Amino acid sequence: MLRNLFLIAGFLAFLFCQAQEMPLDYHFGEKYKDRYKYSNLLSFSETISGEKILVRAYYTGILLRPKGYLIERYNQQLELIDEYNYKFREADFVHGFIANGQIYLLFLAYDQEQSAYEYTVHQSPVGNYNFNVHSLLTIPAKQVDQPLEKNYFNRDFKSGFTTTVLSDPDARTFSISILRNHEKELEHRILVFNNQLNKILDVDFSEPSEEKNYAFEEMAVSPDLSSVYLVGKAYVRKRRFKEGERRYQYELLKLNKRGVKTRIFDEPGKYSEAIKPLWRKDKLVCAGFYADRKDNRYNGLQYFLLDPEDLTVLKSKYNPFSEQFMVDKFGKDTDKAIKNLVFKEAHFTEDGSLLFNAEEFFVTESMQTNASGGRVRIERYHHNDIVSVKLDAQGDLVWARNINKTEVTQGDSAYTSYSSFTRNGQTYFFICSSAEEPQLINNKRVLFKQGYSRRRNVFVIQLDPEGQMSYEKVMDAAEARLPLMVSKPLINTEEDRLLFYAKQGSRKQLVSIQVRG
Repeated sequence: MLRNLFLIAGFLAFLFCQAQEMPLDYHFGEKYKDRYKYSNLLSFSETISGEKILVRAYYTGILLRPKGYLIERYNQQLELIDEYNYKFREADFVHGFIANGQIYLLFLAYDQEQSAYEYTVHQSPVGNYNFNVHSLLTIPAKQVDQPLEKNYFNRDFKSGFTTTVLSDPDARTFSISILRNHEKELEHRILVFNNQLNKILDVDFSEPSEEKNYAFEEMAVSPDLSSVYLVGKAYVRKRRFKEGERRYQYELLKLNKRGVKTRIFDEPGKYSEAIKPLWRKDKLVCAGFYADRKDNRYNGLQYFLLDPEDLTVLKSKYNPFSEQFMVDKFGKDTDKAIKNLVFKEAHFTEDGSLLFNAEEFFVTESMQTNASGGRVRIERYHHNDIVSVKLDAQGDLVWARNINKTEVTQGDSAYTSYSSFTRNGQTYFFICSSAEEPQLINNKRVLFKQGYSRRRNVFVIQLDPEGQMSYEKVMDAAEARLPLMVSKPLINTEEDRLLFYAKQGSRKQLVSIQVRG
């Protein structure tokens, strides 16, 4: 037994190089008291002067109903400058950002008198809070239960009204997609605004929607903001499907003042999944996964280089998952399927290589007995394995790695999932776990588990330019004290720094991590 333990320890030390210190420095801001025990972090932004602005929705009462929004402002030393309690609760928060020295909060509400949904923007100078409300858009429609429902794998288009808001990665623009069915008349509009609330585009997309329902997931914009690119699932309407056959295809849409262009990447034996549009110099890259049949399993990675003007495919590459990747993920049981991957981050290196990461995400439902003896439906959000990929400048696979992870939550997912940062070809993944060390699987693979304690350790997993993996516990739960909202950082690429919000109960603080390598 002792000999086996030494062999296992030696294998892990060789495979993961755990003794190698991560090139990271961290700093804890001062702890502050907080009167709102229950809240959700909605927005985390930085002003030009370096101030950090957080927006939280807070909940009070026995039934925990939303009561308002707390805006926190911190200086560059992570010191709390001021707080502002915006007591507004008559609408659903949709989007928030900082621009032009102003804070913008986008809400969606239903006006019973007008029988219409209304998007409004609440705007105030940062630090001198005096919110003005602007009506951005009004859409006559019957009220539905979930107008902003976002489910990656089972969208509901039968309610009569559904809307989606997306923003480009640099928060220069945001789009609003509106699908409305009214008295057998279908209307689909796509509007795009810049961060000064000027309307750039207003496109009538009703005709294509007669045949397909579109669920948009990703957005990119041209450098001059003249064209917008949306990627989404197009669900074919009025057609019967075989059991197990997927009901959609991924499509890329280009929108500008001249109209709409569409690109479908599917071909026999290659069906697109989870596509992300990215700008590379003067070209558009679409990268993602593909399946070799019309079901829900993924078989490899795809890469398309496009002319952004007419969406002509200049180069396409398909890279099947390697045997080593399947072993990394499943061990010897490689007949299992890879599915439910959702994009998180993507980054081009100086030589044109593409590093991107996705996470295995899905939702399960169950019935649970409440305190009064009634039955309630409970949704659980699963954030499992991380898939990290490197493609070279030609779209060929350099490596693909799977990081085994398992997490589940019923409520706020800010403490679960992960965040990543790339510098000089090194990718760092930040995750939380109450376990002191990852779990060893079959003496060969490690698994980062969520654990059951409320106290969380912070682990960093590093992938070097060759895809070699190492990990380190960089913050002990006893040292960090407060759990980090690890999936919602504020990332400053110019300073190679990540800021995390840490909160538990009535205490809160900011934590800064500097990447040196």
